[in-house]
Formats: sequence, C-alpha cells, structure tokens
Amino acid sequence: MTEWDHIIKNGQIVTADENYFGNIYIKDGIIEAITNKMLPGSAKEVTDANNCYVLPGLIDTHIHSRDPGSTYKEDFYHSTLAAAFGGITSVFEMPNTNPPVNNAENLYKQVENLSSKANVDFGVWGICLGDLNRKDIYPLYEAGVIGFKFFWGYAIKSDTYELVYNYDPNMKNIIPPLSDGEVYNIFKEVSNTGKIIAIHAENNELIYQLSNEMQKKNHTNYEALIKSRPDLAELTTIQTGLAFAQDTGAKLHILHITSKKGVEKVRESQEKGNRVTSETCPQFLFLNANHYNNIGPMMKVYPPVKYEEDQQSLWDHINNGTISSVCSDHAPHTSDEKNGDLFDIPAGMCGVETIVQLMLNAVNEERITLQQLVALMSTNPAKQFDIYPEKGSLRVGTEADITIVDMEKEFVIKKENLHSKSKVTAFDRFKGKGKSVATIIRGETIIKNEEIINDNRGTWIKPKN
Repeated sequence: MTEWDHIIKNGQIVTADENYFGNIYIKDGIIEAITNKMLPGSAKEVTDANNCYVLPGLIDTHIHSRDPGSTYKEDFYHSTLAAAFGGITSVFEMPNTNPPVNNAENLYKQVENLSSKANVDFGVWGICLGDLNRKDIYPLYEAGVIGFKFFWGYAIKSDTYELVYNYDPNMKNIIPPLSDGEVYNIFKEVSNTGKIIAIHAENNELIYQLSNEMQKKNHTNYEALIKSRPDLAELTTIQTGLAFAQDTGAKLHILHITSKKGVEKVRESQEKGNRVTSETCPQFLFLNANHYNNIGPMMKVYPPVKYEEDQQSLWDHINNGTISSVCSDHAPHTSDEKNGDLFDIPAGMCGVETIVQLMLNAVNEERITLQQLVALMSTNPAKQFDIYPEKGSLRVGTEADITIVDMEKEFVIKKENLHSKSKVTAFDRFKGKGKSVATIIRGETIIKNEEIINDNRGTWIKPKN
C-alpha cells in the first residue's frame, strides 16, 4: 500500500486555465496524482483544504533583501520568512547587494549565502554594469542567473559598485550613469544569452534637471516629488529600451511600471509584435498621490506612486494582458530612515508579506479573477523565466509548490506583525478579505494557519535554459 508524504484533500484547485475540485497526492516532493477520488494508502501529513482554494505556489519575482550589505534593514532569512507567511513559495533576489552579483564567482557566493537562510525557493538576478562587467554577462548566464537587471540612469560607487540613487555630478569616487551607447552594448550582450533584460525605467538627466528646479523653488511636497520624477521620465526610458530591444533582439522586461503613458507605450509595442513584457506592484495598484496626506513618507518609492488615472490604467492593462506579472519590489528601510525631508529619505518599503493579501482582496472586489491572480503571480512568471512547469503549475510530475488561500478570511495588515526586520509599509491598518492559510514547498508545509511548521527549506532555482 502506498505511503504518501502529503495529501491535500477537498480543495478547489485553481490554475491559470482551470478551476476544479480535487485531491493532490505528493511523494518525494513531487505531485504524483491529482484526482477527485480518494486513493488508497496512508500519508505522513494530510491537509484538509475544505472551503479553500489550492493554487500553484505563488512567486515574487522582485525583492531586495539587503543581504549581504545593509542587513540591519533586512536579511534573507527574514525576507523569505515574510514571503512564506504571505503565501509566497519562490522569490527572485535582486543583484544590487554588496558585493553585487556582477560575475559568476559572486553569484556562487551569493547562492551559498542565501541557501543557508532561505525559507522559500529562490532565483538570483545578475546585474549589468556596462563595461565594468560586460565580459561577465555570458558566464553569469551559464552559471544560472534568473535574468539580468539594469538600473537605468543610476550612478555607481567606484569602490564597491553600489548604486547611487540621487546622483549629483559633483559627487566624488562615482561612476556617472552610463551613456546610451554603453546601454546599447548591454542590450547586445544580454541578447546573446537569450535571457530577459529588466530595466528600472527612469530618465536620470530629466530627473536631475526637474529635481533641481523643484528644490530651487523650495517645493518639497509629494506633488513636487512626482513632478521631479514624472511619467515622462518613465516613458522616455521605455521608448529607448524598446528601440534597443528591437534592434538587438533582446527580451525586454519593464520593471515596476507606474504610469498610463508608460504602459500604453508597452501595449503599443506588443501589438506590433515586439518582445516586451511588464510588471507592476501593489503600491501602484492600490495607492495614488491622494493617499500621501494620510500615509506620509512610508509610501515613497522609486518610481513614485502617481495619479489616480495612472492607477486605473494599470488595472486596465492587467485585464487586457499588457502587464503579465505583479510583484512586490520588497525594499525595506528602517523607520528612522523614512523620517526626514521627502527628497532626501530613501525610497522603498516592505511588500513581500502583504502582496498576496492585497491581490486576494482585489479578487474579492472583482477587479480580477482568482485565475488571473494565478497567472500574474505564478504561471506567467514561471514561463517567462524558464522555470515552468516545475514552478507555476499543478501538474503530475512537477514540484509540489502550493499556496492554499481562504477567500473568506478577513485581515488587517499591522506593521508590528510583519516578519521582516523592517516594519515600513504603506498599508498599515489596511483591511480586506482573502488570505493565505498554508504555504507548501515541494510537499513540505512551511507555514500553516500563521504558524511556522518548518524553516530553512528553500533551495536555489536555476532556469532550464
């Protein structure tokens, strides 16, 4: 008689394409059977998913855990613990650490570092620094990065290669933002790998000019921040990126898109048959400039949250398929760091633990369907980053990564209850309905009913190609 490792029974199984009642049988971390009948045999663990929905494990493709580097703000153990509590089974860690993931040697060191702390599975991005690491791009691809990120318009510290977020030409020991010619060469180099080049789309020269104008006028409120980093800064960078991608054949991905103009440009390019994808984040879907008076500097992110018409356009372009994924851009800072002049404080907030709740609430509000959520946060990313169907599906023979959600469970987000080191969120006291109740990785329960069952079970994800 078969002894299963884990049976998940009585669940309503939801994938990007289907919705049906069933039981899932897991052995050695793999889904062995999915059926609406009870199979013979015993099980080491049984999860009753009655009145709940069983989803393919949800993926957050965009997090910054500050590890190694500024681990006083966050570290990988806490970011992935927060992810697991939120219902996320896999994360993709960004490469702007200290040291950065700029060559294969540093990638392997980072994988070793993260593996010792991982509570969920993880992929690792590689960073593009222009001529500084152009020769390292292909070896990074061969070593197994999930994709390549280019922080367009950011300067670089010459000693550590750390990014400089508010560049001033008078700064010392700084490599200025790259020229368009250098950026074009990055696109060519990444195109040779066949992997995604993902861009932070903001035009530094425009931002520098507009920021100086705002500050000379002593305009330092939230409206001034938006005017200093307007939709034009996003649009012009997207336009250049699209032109470079079309010429080089690179697979372009627009990170954390924020604006109506930006997403419409992506839509226009997609309709012409160009290879471009885009993502957005909860801060841009659930907030707009009108919320700043109530939330304050905790909602400062780059690119900034913009206007209500931008917010609505993002929802529209989720529903028409222009935006293929939703991620958190989890970027923690301390509460003290977020207090001060709006133009000087750092941009970013926690997000990996709250994203699923917010998106489930959007399902309950009928902004999207649960199948769309699975597509946006599981199936589409898995396909896009060459880890499907091992991730992003519920199929016999694939890894048993599963998120179980209760659509009737009400929640209140409280910053003090976040499992990140940082407690900075724009969604403190946000109320809604729909919550993850179990996070399962390769058949092993990590979180169940808001309790840790197992930790340190995460492993490195390498794409197939």
